[in-house]
Amino acid sequence: MMRKTLQELLDESAARHSHLCPRQVLGVRMGMLAADALGLSLPQGKKRLLVIVESDGCFADGVSVATGATVGHRTLRVEDYGKIAAVFADTKTGRSIRIAPSLDARQRAYAYAPQEKRRYFAQLAGYQVMPLNEMFTMEDVILKTPVEAIISRAGVRVNCDRCGEEIINEREVLQDGLTLCRACAGHSYYAAQPALRRKAENALAEMLA
Repeated sequence: MMRKTLQELLDESAARHSHLCPRQVLGVRMGMLAADALGLSLPQGKKRLLVIVESDGCFADGVSVATGATVGHRTLRVEDYGKIAAVFADTKTGRSIRIAPSLDARQRAYAYAPQEKRRYFAQLAGYQVMPLNEMFTMEDVILKTPVEAIISRAGVRVNCDRCGEEIINEREVLQDGLTLCRACAGHSYYAAQPALRRKAENALAEMLA
């Protein structure tokens, strides 16, 4: 498969949002740079490239468009640090690199679009032509959770000993001799409300009656 041009990727990213914004440009160019640095072709369709973006939104879509990484294929993950940055891991070699915009990338972008006086549009235009060495910083990193643990194994599933719900991708927690989901182990991002749950179950039962 022939690699798409920057403009083709930007057009594809813009189609997802009905417009193109500076962060999409950052995401697309970051993804292209990562592939070159790791020696990988784009888009990656064989799950060799694992991408961990540090914010969601249009930046993440730009990275996804460039690399082919998606949540559905389990090759794109979000660790929401509120940063326009990402780690790109080669699942075959184990090498991981983190790429982020240079601290002064926004200011530098204006110099590449001197005809545009509006800051937003100066960034949009400048990011498309800036040299990569002025635009990004890149460093080799080591993932605290190994790639093998992040990816897990297909077909592995257990049931939580407390709530009974199925757990996939080896995300269970062993606690006091029990196999628990993370919520039941005390790492939930939500708080259960039993009374409201019963009300919802009753409403659902009435709908299906």
